[in-house]
Amino acid sequence: MKKGIITMWVLVFGTVFLIMFSGLIGFLVFQMKENQKTATANLAFQIAEAGINFSRWRLAHEPGNTDFAGLYEYKDPEGSVIGYYQLEISSSTACDSGIRIESAGWQKGFDNTKRKLQIKYAKSSLAKYGFLTNSNVWFGEDEELKGPFHSNGGIRMDGEQNSLATSAKQTYICGPEHGCSSSNCFNPCSWTVSGCECPGIWGEGEGNEKGLWQFPVGLVDFNKIIQDLAILKEEANTNGIYLSESGNYGYHLKFNSNGSVDIYKITKLKPNVWGYDGEKWTLESNDIETETFYQNYSLPTNCGPIFIEDNIWVEGDVNGRTTVVAAKLPETPASLKKIIIPNDINYIGENSVLGLISQKDILIPLYSPNNLEIKAALLAQKGHVFRYYYPRRSYEPYKTYAIRDYIETYGSIITNTIWTFTWVDGTGKVVSGYKETEMVYNENLTYNPPPYFPVSGEYEIIKWEEVN
Repeated sequence: MKKGIITMWVLVFGTVFLIMFSGLIGFLVFQMKENQKTATANLAFQIAEAGINFSRWRLAHEPGNTDFAGLYEYKDPEGSVIGYYQLEISSSTACDSGIRIESAGWQKGFDNTKRKLQIKYAKSSLAKYGFLTNSNVWFGEDEELKGPFHSNGGIRMDGEQNSLATSAKQTYICGPEHGCSSSNCFNPCSWTVSGCECPGIWGEGEGNEKGLWQFPVGLVDFNKIIQDLAILKEEANTNGIYLSESGNYGYHLKFNSNGSVDIYKITKLKPNVWGYDGEKWTLESNDIETETFYQNYSLPTNCGPIFIEDNIWVEGDVNGRTTVVAAKLPETPASLKKIIIPNDINYIGENSVLGLISQKDILIPLYSPNNLEIKAALLAQKGHVFRYYYPRRSYEPYKTYAIRDYIETYGSIITNTIWTFTWVDGTGKVVSGYKETEMVYNENLTYNPPPYFPVSGEYEIIKWEEVN
């Protein structure tokens, strides 16, 4: 009887032990598999990351060459293949100047355990500056800049700013066009045999107190800013909109909110007026009197440029991504074309953007609105973004239009030579142009600029993520 009870308990405890032991073995096996799975996944991630690093190395040594997609071996320090990474590359396009790289990595023998990394790689565009000039510049007390700005010359900053100002000059000679003379050259400037010598950045603005003035810094090479207009002309012929000379005064582009643009041929300009272009007095007209409808175009979905070999007037509501170019090729000093902005330019939708590239000037004409809003990235390759000095006379049209109230730009201004929308006298009183100026930086243009806008510097990772 006792032997039977003992045997029964032995069987019971033996069964419990076997169940517990088999459970423990199962748990250990599961844990080993999970550890193996984790180690395999971690190695797959490292291999995928190696693919990203290899891509960065290739682009650093062969910028712009994205023809290296494919399967690559991943070896350990002894040279044995322990895994693979597969690269897929989406090259930059007119609509998106960034390069997208996807790297899928996995351990040899574990094809089902892959990790994928995706990056967007891009160079910053020159639209990263709210304002960029190759000459000396003066911002008056009624001018406000929102965003970084740079001058290869000196900066007199009497206005407001909320971001960094940089100048390539340690000191520069401030001329009478910027309020400096032998009788008006005060600390921190000093009169020398060359003229009124001032620090690279100076003025009554509060930027210095806020630590927003830096000089001298490196030059921005304007020779590299100049786009190859022949390439843009070819792109327009192939993928965009191309127009030859109008035979008259130029073309008028009116953008529509439905994603199209109406183009008119200008048949007559208003009577010539006197204006000072920063160097000399000119007798000309930049205002439309009459025009005839030419054609309506839908904006190219592939972001192809609009290239016109004539002067262009641009306004309207932009719905899409496009760049307008005014240029005559082959280029001669006497044939350089300009862009005139006679009315507001606005965006429809958050993804819309407009680039304006002129061979010479981008101008605000005499008959411009009292309040003007311009949403665009402006590039005057060999001239300036400018409103002439129109004298305030007692008769029309100067009496009404010489002085205007308010102008706002949203985007970027890149001007080769002297810039201004406002002219003041020795006391700071506005005597021509806009009384108040606000220039607002569009940060989205830094890595997502208008199509075909110039970029500079090295490639940078602007987006990094793991994808399924």
